[in-house]
Amino acid sequence: MERKPQTYANHVKWDPAFHFFLVPVALANIILAIVHLFRFPSFGSAWWLVLSLAFLVALDRMRAYGTGVQTRVIRLEERLRLAQLLSENLRGRIGELSDQQLVGLRFASDGELPALAQRALDEKLSLKDIKKAVRNWRPDYSRI
Repeated sequence: MERKPQTYANHVKWDPAFHFFLVPVALANIILAIVHLFRFPSFGSAWWLVLSLAFLVALDRMRAYGTGVQTRVIRLEERLRLAQLLSENLRGRIGELSDQQLVGLRFASDGELPALAQRALDEKLSLKDIKKAVRNWRPDYSRI
């Protein structure tokens, strides 16, 4: 299956089940629980609201844990990649790159990575700035 080339404009991944079903259902459930609590104040109505909030927090945490693990893997992969591609003087500065900078640098092709890493270090580029600076996009189709 041939995939559409990734760019800054199209690299964000939307998970339909999460973004367009679970989150809207959780938010609607909270709204309904609040309405029900005001219309029919009771312990049961208050408990429904607490459970609705807990469901939303659980969704958020599950997403955050998964992306957090991916960030750790990306950090390791990019540090190894940088160690292979950077000149001797820049290799010693790999530890200065933040996790977010490493996440952004993963999209840079091998040819442009050294110069972009130098800019990220010297100019303290943000994740967004790094991704915007990438010219030869190295796709990451696995990120959630």
